Amino acid sequence: MSELRLVVFDVDGTLVDSQAHILAAMDRAFATMGRPAPRRGEVLAIVGLSLPVAMARLAPDLGAGAGDLVAAYKEAFAALRLDGAGVALSPLYLGARDCLAALSADPWTLLGIATGKSRRGLSHLVELHGFDGVFQTMQTADGHPSKPHPAMLEACLSETGVEKARAVIVGDTTYDIEMGRAAGLRTIGVSWGYHAADALRAVGADLVVDDFAALPSAIDLVLQAS
Repeated sequence: MSELRLVVFDVDGTLVDSQAHILAAMDRAFATMGRPAPRRGEVLAIVGLSLPVAMARLAPDLGAGAGDLVAAYKEAFAALRLDGAGVALSPLYLGARDCLAALSADPWTLLGIATGKSRRGLSHLVELHGFDGVFQTMQTADGHPSKPHPAMLEACLSETGVEKARAVIVGDTTYDIEMGRAAGLRTIGVSWGYHAADALRAVGADLVVDDFAALPSAIDLVLQAS
């Protein structure tokens, strides 16, 4: 009999191209604080980290004042969401929906999420893209240390009862790969996100794929090898 397996996805840069939303919110947040906005590359480099950790890296001189920057970012992000741009600001990557549907159709495959987003932000995206019921476990920054700490993946395993040898994390950043390795999971990097493919390989990604069409077979391969 087949064993259950778990495929955990990062969100920003993996399933959803939310950089327009993130960059716009970051510009507003820094303007509110009277500071120049960080460059695009600097912002994309911290996507995936929990906000307090991300802001401390972008504005290390602020110290405890980085909390005000976090609050300003949250307010700006929510305001942009309420503007109604929705899918235009955070579209799914090409092939994401079909891939998730194919994986969900396998009764032995469970799907999860591990994201640096807040629970409110993730709930908005799930509703926006019609993903209610698709994911059996969803972990956010609200209840866990920032990536690459393995807590989110450990919670995914605990909630689903899947053994770590039968689980894989799919993500676009080095934080995702490092988190997966720290938790003892197999790791698949995606080349279309916010960190370079070579960086993902350098921190130990088992495989890196270039499109969603290649992902199901990559998952089969890394889990068969474990």
